[in-house]
Amino acid sequence: MDIASDHASFGALLRDVRRTRRLSQLELSLQAEVSQRHLSFLESGKARPSREMVVQLSTTLDLSMRERNRLLHSAGFVGLYPQRTLDANDMAPVRAALDLLLHHQSPYPAIVVDRAWNLITQNTPMQRLLGVLGDPEARWQAVCGDGPRNILKLTLHPEGLRPYIVNLDVLAPAILARTAREALEHPEIQPVLDTVLAYPGLPRAYRQIDLAAVTPPVVPTHLRLLGQDLRLFTMLATFGTPLDVTTDELRVELFFPADDASRVLLEQLSAT
Repeated sequence: MDIASDHASFGALLRDVRRTRRLSQLELSLQAEVSQRHLSFLESGKARPSREMVVQLSTTLDLSMRERNRLLHSAGFVGLYPQRTLDANDMAPVRAALDLLLHHQSPYPAIVVDRAWNLITQNTPMQRLLGVLGDPEARWQAVCGDGPRNILKLTLHPEGLRPYIVNLDVLAPAILARTAREALEHPEIQPVLDTVLAYPGLPRAYRQIDLAAVTPPVVPTHLRLLGQDLRLFTMLATFGTPLDVTTDELRVELFFPADDASRVLLEQLSAT
């Protein structure tokens, strides 16, 4: 790739990120302590950014590690943050922490996902919960085929959990709005969202996402499984001060019963 195209790629990416943050050139220049004229030249490709300038702009824009690397690469620099596989030797403390969380969450379900809601691992109560509805492997195959197992797809796919969700009209808009907001800052989420919005039978109103809509603090998931009601709410846990792309994007979703009947049902499932 030649220098001119490198610069144009960086400028276009910087402009897109700035607009996503709903910042004018003037606003970004003031926050980053860069002249508006220089920022304009960077976006148009008339000026070449230094590595320090890319880092400064990335920090000001509060980009994720993946997006910081992407901006550096577009400017012709090596990324700052490595992306190790979870089974790498130096990721052993990360794996141990995840295993501990999943184990101690029992008898309640817990999963580990990446930022795009692809399933990394799950605890035994989660496996048993999905098993109540039939063969989990067959359900995953129907929802995701041979691709990554994705929790958002599983939740809203017509052959996933959608038929079992009692409060779909409350839950789905909240989930989709949250995902759409995250996709503005993390482009890797957008293809998953696009796939889900194209599912057959998804009400048209769900596709008209209102990013400014006010949602309640917690939206429980109300499932009806084989005639029994299960109400769950969730918490997300992340790693503090990560210095690796994989660790930065890991999310642990912990499920808790929203009432006593749900608590008893989860305890019964765990004992089977």
